Amino acid sequence: MTRAGLALLALCVAAFGVAAASQPARVNDAAITADGYPAKLSDYGFFADLTKRTPAARVVGYGLETPLFSDYTTKQRFIYVPAGAQAKYDAKAAFDFPVGSALIKTFGYGAGPAFKPIETRLLLRRASGWVAIPYVWNAEGTDALVKRAGTRLPVSFTDPSGRARQISYAVPNANQCKDCHALSGQITPIGAKARYLNHHGQLQALVKAGLLDRAPTNAPRVARWDDPKAPLDARARAYLEINCAHCHNPAGAASNSGLFLELDRTDPVALGIGKRPVAAGRGSGGRDFAIAPGNADASILIYRLRSTDPGIAMPELGRATAHDEGIALLSEWIESLPTR
Repeated sequence: MTRAGLALLALCVAAFGVAAASQPARVNDAAITADGYPAKLSDYGFFADLTKRTPAARVVGYGLETPLFSDYTTKQRFIYVPAGAQAKYDAKAAFDFPVGSALIKTFGYGAGPAFKPIETRLLLRRASGWVAIPYVWNAEGTDALVKRAGTRLPVSFTDPSGRARQISYAVPNANQCKDCHALSGQITPIGAKARYLNHHGQLQALVKAGLLDRAPTNAPRVARWDDPKAPLDARARAYLEINCAHCHNPAGAASNSGLFLELDRTDPVALGIGKRPVAAGRGSGGRDFAIAPGNADASILIYRLRSTDPGIAMPELGRATAHDEGIALLSEWIESLPTR
């Protein structure tokens, strides 16, 4: 997790402590489980103070050890589980959340008091399964309005290298949310898994708060993608899983590609090493292999990660910029792979 991410996580944990002590008004459970979607984010009652994103009771902040890249945004993440219920721990898959739960993720730029929210995406656990819906914040940062059709917003920010960027930021529509979160045709959480949350005592905090049924001492943990002390292979594989494997798995939207990037995948060809694309086109950039061992520039993977062309770029959704630091990591990893 980056330094900014660690600071954000500390703020979330501190905010949870304040919320637990003061016991603010409860979340509007009916808004989560009923058909349709409230017009405003405030209608759910997830936050005791919406402008500061101070969580209400049973709304707990969390962070991912290796998060998905989304145009260099800062993300504020929260879990809500209704009173009297708990999510069930799973060592591999996403936790099994009870009906009435919610995953709340706010995207924006800046840190601390300077954080400016752009959108909040909700995953709501209803009796029929998970549903996804985006909300777009007003200019004052006082509330967010439902935006089922998505939208585009002009955004300016400075990336970690100090480079000023201006992009057309894409808020996904409800169907695009489904595309990324689809697993065997059902919407499924991506980041709410033991291996991503198992750091800084987050699993134990969820158990203590009554939101999770258990936190085994042997819970798995993914490498942090930008930790230079972690093995290169572990960092690269963690990055590929969180950014790509929600589609690139046998039950995902990219199942027909034959390129499967889950962390526990061991077959080199399935991982793309020396693998020719199922259908060559301009997305290949004239390259022969998804991953050409020892040659990042000859790898389709790197070509597509570098591109912002909608017909070439991977991931297809969720970014208008290339993640320079992530590309550098994967390029180093590919260069380290033995050639045949």
